[in-house]
Amino acid sequence: MSTLGIVMLVHTALDRAELVARHWTAAGCPVVIHVDRKVHEETYTNFVSSCSDDPLILFSERHVCEWGGWGIVAASQSAATSILERFPDVRHVYLSSGSCLPLRPVLELVDYLSERPREDFIESATTADVSWTVGGLDLERFTLRFPFSWRKHRKLFDSYVKLQRLLGFRRKIPDGLVPHMGSQWWCLTRQTLTAILQDPKRKVYDRYFRRVWIPDESYFQTLARLYSIHIESRSLTLSKFDYQGRPHIFYDDHLQLLRRSDCFVARKIWPHADRLYQTFLTDQTEAMKLAEPNPGKIDRVFAKAVERRTRGRDGLYMQSRFPRHGSENGLTSFPYSVFQGFSELFEDFESWLGNATGARVHGHLFGPERAEFAGGETTINGALSDGAKLRDYNPTAFVSNLIWNTRGERQCFQFGPADTQKINWFLARDKNAQISVVTGAWAVPLFRSNMNFADIRNEAARLQQIETKQLEVLDSVWTKAKVRIWTMAEFVESPMEPLQTVIDEIGTGQPAHLSEAPTMVDLTGFGKFLQNLKNQGMHPYLVGDFPVDDVFGAQTRQFRKPYLVQ
Repeated sequence: MSTLGIVMLVHTALDRAELVARHWTAAGCPVVIHVDRKVHEETYTNFVSSCSDDPLILFSERHVCEWGGWGIVAASQSAATSILERFPDVRHVYLSSGSCLPLRPVLELVDYLSERPREDFIESATTADVSWTVGGLDLERFTLRFPFSWRKHRKLFDSYVKLQRLLGFRRKIPDGLVPHMGSQWWCLTRQTLTAILQDPKRKVYDRYFRRVWIPDESYFQTLARLYSIHIESRSLTLSKFDYQGRPHIFYDDHLQLLRRSDCFVARKIWPHADRLYQTFLTDQTEAMKLAEPNPGKIDRVFAKAVERRTRGRDGLYMQSRFPRHGSENGLTSFPYSVFQGFSELFEDFESWLGNATGARVHGHLFGPERAEFAGGETTINGALSDGAKLRDYNPTAFVSNLIWNTRGERQCFQFGPADTQKINWFLARDKNAQISVVTGAWAVPLFRSNMNFADIRNEAARLQQIETKQLEVLDSVWTKAKVRIWTMAEFVESPMEPLQTVIDEIGTGQPAHLSEAPTMVDLTGFGKFLQNLKNQGMHPYLVGDFPVDDVFGAQTRQFRKPYLVQ
């Protein structure tokens, strides 16, 4: 007879529970099974009958087990009492569930525990030392009353907690008890377990813990501290939880992950994970090397899984994965560039930039009439339409989808104060965005137009006001984009340096040194145009200190033809 006994709490997938129970008994370990009273009586009877040929499988008194309720503790008490009474050779009792699966040969676990005859393996920490409590219920779970089910009557649960806080109600913790918490899945010595179950004050303790929230994570964890000679504060069962406190479920494709853990037992196994059951319930003598259980070896994988679930993938928005505003893992999936004022200053900027970098260069994607895709296309990757109405329905989704569907290829597009401004905050908050702005360049198309001057003055005032608000966004503490800003006067005075800077930032692997500039528009007379705006009461301050004489006009005429850098 083995010195290890197994308590198994079962409520579903009874066929798998029987398979695992027989695996334990095949190694000589007796098993006492508790079946949730909510399981239909006929199903329970058939289950008992199916296991009746194995003398090492017994069944205990049944209790109703609700999540967070006392029934789970009562079930553990009943089954543990049965196994200690019926099997006097048992020295360690291992609490497991019907979804637990042994990962290593049972005899390895038996030998491991035999070498540690006085050690109790139970995660047991004070409320000040744990980090997994949710909703502020750490010490309060021991001092308030919880007569309502958190899952079934959430509003009543929350309201009653608030009422007790308001009234200052506090339950008295029994003398001598220091509340501890930890994993439900323990492995206790006979000495410690019998001391808990036969304690003269057990009725007092049981009455107290019946109104503690989630007592299965605190009852044995607290009482073991009264009697144990040596507590190893960890569980021998690999059990991982997500950010909501729900257990991770292991499937067939987790086989190698489970092997790497070196743990003796894992939960929670999907009932239909045939490959896992077939692999681990056969002879594993050669399959897993002798090693100290170390679930920390796979913590990195679970941490990544939690991050993927809570934050999604950079720039990917989908049903059930749409992030809360401000909690996105990444607004877009790949770096891209936004140019403001460049296409107004250079006649061939888009084609020049495409040739210089190899990137796909679009026009004004948020132009008032349509999205100006590169090459005049009306649709682009992902069936994105150039229709302004559809684009403006959700402009942030338009950008994120564009970048996601073309990830791996650098995208560049033009922007300006005449475009749809709903996208401003999105661009500013996106760490993948590289935004280059020449302020006041919106004045160039007005200068070259043949509009009435009164209309020009009004439009200039409108565009300057819009650009001013945009610059405030780009200067915000929330801005994560890489932003470069020049006034038009600064830029025109020495355009090659800014152009070289933005080309270097794109970093597409092309030659770093520019040898030719794009063709700049003719700015002869632009200074006088700006002075006329001032004379009419509109001060174009975003343009910068642009002289009234034709100094810049003469200078920029050299860019009217391909300009070779000496």
